[in-house]
Amino acid sequence: MRKTDGFTIIELLVVVVLFLSMCGLFLYQKNNVEAMGRDDRRKADINTLYHNLEKVYYAKNSAYPATLSTKTLPAVQADTFKDPVGIAVNELRVDDDLIGTTTRSTYTYEPTDCKDNQCSGYTLRANLEKEADYVRKSQNSKK
Repeated sequence: MRKTDGFTIIELLVVVVLFLSMCGLFLYQKNNVEAMGRDDRRKADINTLYHNLEKVYYAKNSAYPATLSTKTLPAVQADTFKDPVGIAVNELRVDDDLIGTTTRSTYTYEPTDCKDNQCSGYTLRANLEKEADYVRKSQNSKK
């Protein structure tokens, strides 16, 4: 019998297949973790907007704004109005590089019963990747 050092092709193939499987599993989990992080940011942004609308804007004006911006909610940082991709609330972005391609913000603000830029209620919504939409509605709606 001859004794040889080294690995057989079968052994090498098993190791390579196991390594590739582990890499695939890692990438899949990495994508899930990143998506959950973006969803958490969306929820935090919607909660920040919600609390500023309820505790600051409504307390001062006894109504809600017709639109959201840094002018209507000056205590909120400007990037809170933008989703993780960088598109502002209710904005529709047209991509100049790809003709006819549009991207809608994952944040929407839907005011209700508006007169003179003052509204009696609203719905804030964030489209999440890994869960159902995250929705916050006005507490002080005048119905």
